[in-house]
Amino acid sequence: MTKKLPPARFVRSVLKSFMVESGLEPRLFGPHMRITNASQGKVEFELDITKDHTNRLKIIHGGTIASMVDLGGSLAVASMGLYATGVSTDLNVTYLSGGGKVGDTIKAVATCDKIGRTLAYTTVTFTNGKGELAARGSHTKYVALAWGGSPSFTPPEGAEIADEVD
Repeated sequence: MTKKLPPARFVRSVLKSFMVESGLEPRLFGPHMRITNASQGKVEFELDITKDHTNRLKIIHGGTIASMVDLGGSLAVASMGLYATGVSTDLNVTYLSGGGKVGDTIKAVATCDKIGRTLAYTTVTFTNGKGELAARGSHTKYVALAWGGSPSFTPPEGAEIADEVD
């Protein structure tokens, strides 16, 4: 029998896997990103902005934020107890105000809004150093194989199940 890890520890283990196995995340985020809190369905994380995260205007690049939506959505799915977090089917970002410049920290909250047999729906909000809403994103993930492809799907305790047709 294996012991179930607390959500924060489990999500950190998933992030560590991204940093070891992926090509993008360790290069883009490296040691500058950290999880500050995690519970079932919600992950809080932040990024210390470096030059590698900025555009030619010397502010955080929209692509950096989009990549944070992608990773944040995956971590939100992980917070529901899935080590394999599926693949992206849709990703959207709306930029509302400046996210910051080199030396600033941008904070994010990723939420798994609904999870079903095949799809998980997540949202990520970003706050800049002034406390302003800087951006918000949504990320939909195909998770059928992450459940092991089992037709006898059993959601994690407390999960809100989407009313999707499978």
